[in-house]
Amino acid sequence: MTRYVTTRDWDAGASELRSHEGVTFADLDLCETEVRGVEFSGCTFRDARFNCSQQDDVAFLNCTFVNCTFFDATFTDCKMVGSGFERCTFDIMTVEGGDWSFVVLHRADLSSTTFTGTRMREADLTGARCHGATMRDLDLSAATLTGVDFTGCDLRGTDLSALDPLTAQVRNAIITGDQAITVAAALGLQIRD
Repeated sequence: MTRYVTTRDWDAGASELRSHEGVTFADLDLCETEVRGVEFSGCTFRDARFNCSQQDDVAFLNCTFVNCTFFDATFTDCKMVGSGFERCTFDIMTVEGGDWSFVVLHRADLSSTTFTGTRMREADLTGARCHGATMRDLDLSAATLTGVDFTGCDLRGTDLSALDPLTAQVRNAIITGDQAITVAAALGLQIRD
């Protein structure tokens, strides 16, 4: 039996629990809240608002987010492993560290986000719009980057070994010299002195 939690339930004590498994959070308002050290496993968040919230060391494992807003939310050392996002907005969201491996962000608009030092191994960013975003020092190894838009994106220090420059938009992206060699190799160029 699926358990449903609303903002009223959250405020009435559900927020004190350290672990939530298989719970559906409906219309949850977490605006301007701080959540620390909580684990959500296999949970669904529908129409939840994370605006201006601070999430520290929170685990969202194999969770589903549908029609949620993350305006100015900050995730520090959080795990989002295996989670998927549908029709969500991420305006000026900040992610520092943590593990976002296997996340699904199909066609997500991440253009105003900042990701730094985050593990995103095998993440699915198919068609994601990262135009002008900051995505520094990420582990994007084995990620799906088909049709991703990295135009003007700061990618310095990010593992670009999974990037196919022929299927992604990379004009004016900022990378280092070492990364340029990786991209050139992906294009089939021979690099010689």
